[in-house]
Parts: sequence; structure tokens; C-alpha cells
Amino acid sequence: MDYSFAVKYYILDTNVLLHDPNSLLSFADNHLLLPIEVIEEIDRFKRESSDLGQNARNVSRTLDGLRCQGRLSEGVKLSNGGRLRIAFQQPDAPHCAIPGNNTVDNHILGLALEVKKANPKVPVILVSKDINLRIKADALGLAAEDYETDRVLLQDLYTGMFERTVSSEQMAQFRAIGELELTGNGPLCPNEYCTLIEDANPKRTALAKVDLAGVKAVPILDCREGIWGIKPRNREQRFALDALLDERVRLVTLMGKAGTGKTLLALAAALKRTMQDREYRRVVVARPTISMGKELGFLPGSLEEKLQPWMQPIYDVLELLGDLNMGSEHRRTQDLMRSGNIVVEALSYIRGRSIANQFIVIDEAQNLTPLEVKTIVTRVGHGSKIIFTGDPYQIDNPYVDSSSNGFNYVVSRFRTQPVAAHIELQKGERSELAELAANIL
Repeated sequence: MDYSFAVKYYILDTNVLLHDPNSLLSFADNHLLLPIEVIEEIDRFKRESSDLGQNARNVSRTLDGLRCQGRLSEGVKLSNGGRLRIAFQQPDAPHCAIPGNNTVDNHILGLALEVKKANPKVPVILVSKDINLRIKADALGLAAEDYETDRVLLQDLYTGMFERTVSSEQMAQFRAIGELELTGNGPLCPNEYCTLIEDANPKRTALAKVDLAGVKAVPILDCREGIWGIKPRNREQRFALDALLDERVRLVTLMGKAGTGKTLLALAAALKRTMQDREYRRVVVARPTISMGKELGFLPGSLEEKLQPWMQPIYDVLELLGDLNMGSEHRRTQDLMRSGNIVVEALSYIRGRSIANQFIVIDEAQNLTPLEVKTIVTRVGHGSKIIFTGDPYQIDNPYVDSSSNGFNYVVSRFRTQPVAAHIELQKGERSELAELAANIL
């Protein structure tokens, strides 16, 4: 085989394609090699009804479309300038034998070794999300990388907040006219929250946010009296309530460790905007059906009964909101499920829908892949608002980690958009014990 025309050779593992069906266009103008064994694994996955099956079918359709443009065995040019070839290891290749069983991984490694030997001066890189395969590749002298196009490291994640020291005159101006031009310290994001601190008296502060143009600080909504029985207990919760109640913001991401009030604030705002203000038709609450620990297997009963264990945290929050409103609001809160004002769903059934004029809360979003987040956000119809809550330190999905999950991805991609806001809740308010456990365990 002649591979000499490529700048770099990227050999893709199956899990890369299943993680992101559009990954074929993520390697610039380099040459991609798909081992024939990867196609066989894609074929086995495409019959599944899960997201992996959907991704496998998308990959198959993409490859079939490329096949119509030329012979995949010879290489087909991609729209980004790269080139894709489906390859297989020659039976008589000197590097065909690799210690271990005759597995797909070993066939992929064998192909990589063959390509490297044929073109020793050109980089050959194996791309896989399988840690053990990358370790085996390194042991054989091959360069191996994780698929990092959609990775957002926690230390680089946008916090959605900053502090700014201002003069006494600037603080007086902000309080008098309700705006203050922010200069210096680089560009700011729309709806980025700010704590203004007076330089002469650091105890004098004001809470603000960057306007939609990204140049001025404007006051936030005064939510100190609380909504639906919930009063903000710290600065970040006041920021969160401002974003949740601001109709110009259509996408809100709330990040925080256990007990910081992410779901509680989101549902309290949802109930206020739906039940009191009548701005939305209903509240839609969904969360991934991924368990912590071993699966329990198939659950008996109707769909509602099957969802009960997964959605119990949502019911717990609704009960708490009911306890905080012991009057007529309490009775209405208990009847929300029966009246249809709140709909609790599994994310498995959201594909293909168009959700208009509804307040959408997606809980535990750190367990979603970037593609799943894209699927969810593209379901949002006219007049709807969507909230993602998540904690990247509590991930139960084996296919994502603290850097490759969909929650980090949507925070990073939407940070500059005027329709989005992000708040990192930092202090736990559930209980003293819960806060202590979150910090030391």
C-alpha cells in the first residue's frame, strides 16, 4: 500500500466513531485509515436502539455516501481536505503477529505497525478512547492519542463569574444609573456575573452581570426574598436565580458539587415561571437513566413505574418545595404530576421531538455525551427555556469523563452567546454534614 501522500496517518478505533459520528471531519487535511475490523464492529452496534446504535447507523450512512464518491479502498477525499481509506492488514505482513489473542485491538495495532514501517518518516497516530489500547500501542512504539476534539479540561472550564475592584465614584455611578462600563482585563462574555468591590471599602460590594453587548455591568434581579419558598443563601445562588428568571437567557448551565442547590433552584424557578407567571405551558424534567453501581436489570410495570427509581431525586425536590409552601401552593405542588404541569421523562425518548413553550430542566447532565447534549438542545422549540445541571466530579457514565462529558462541552461552546448563562455554585447548603462530605471524601 502507498500511504506516502498523507501529512499524518490517523488510524481510528471504533469507539471514536461511536462517541462522535462526525469525527471523520476532525483531523484537518490528514489521511484517515479505518481498519476493516472497525467496520465490522460498527455493523454489530447499528442494530441497537441506544445512542450507540444511532451513532453507528450515522457512521454507516456517512461511509456509504463517501463510497459513492470513489473507492474507499483507494481513498476518498473528505470535505475538509483530508482523505479517508478503509484498510486491512496484509496476511503476510511482517508485523502481523502481535502477542496475545487474535482480537480486533491486535489487528488494529498490526495495521498501525505496518503503516509505520512502510513510511517511517511520516507520523502514524492511533486514536482511541480505550485506555488499554493506547497503553498497548505505546508498548509497541506507536504514538497513541485520545480523541480530544470535544474535551474541556476542568481547570479550563468557564466559571461564569469574576470580581472587579472599582473606585468609590464608579460604585456610586453604578448604583445611581444602573450601569458601569467595564474596561481592561480582556474581553468579557455576555451574561457573565460580576462582583463589584469598592477599593476604599472592600466590604461595600454590588452584584452585577455583563450586558448582552459584553461591555457594561448592569444590576441583577433582586431575588433576596426568594421564589417558591426558596431564598438564595449565597452570592452564587443569587446569580443563578437571576439567570433562571431572565427571559432573555434561553439556556442556563448550573454547575456545582452535591448539595449546592442546582436542581432545587432550577425547579423552584420552573414552578414560578410556569405556575405563577404563566409564561410556560408546563415543566419538563429529564435525567439520564444511568445508575451508580451495578444495574438492577429489567424493572417490571408501566413506563411510569420503570422510571420511578431514576426520577426519585426529582420527586424528593418537589416534596421539599411543597414542604416550604404549606398553604395552597403546597397542595398545588403535590398535584403537579397528576395535572400535567410537570412532566418527568427519560432522555431516551427525546429524539425527534420539538418542545415549544416549556421550561425544560435536564438534571445530572454530566452523564451525557456531547452528541447527546446537541440532540437535546436542538429539540428546544419556540418560547422554551432549557436548564442543564451537573457536577463533572460525579460521573457514572463509563463512556465519558470529567473532560469529555456533554455538560462541559455545552458550557464551553455557549459561553460567548447572549442567549446563554453559566454559574458555578460553590458552597453546599444541603446540610453541614453533606458539605463536609463533599469537601473531604
